Amino acid sequence: MSTLGFTIQTIGEVMIGITILYVHHKMLREKKFDKSVLTDIRIEQWTGLIGILMIIIGYLIQVTN
Repeated sequence: MSTLGFTIQTIGEVMIGITILYVHHKMLREKKFDKSVLTDIRIEQWTGLIGILMIIIGYLIQVTN
């Protein structure tokens, strides 16, 4: 895979992840959900953040090799 194509793909994946985290953040601020749902949203936020970090780390590893 070319570096440019890989870079564009990685940026797209990170943008999707950030969008999902933003939506979850807005849902948490509304507080119109049960506590169990809010807990699940918080867990999904952390999981999403870790996933974004893994995408970025994986990108850096592949580009530097």
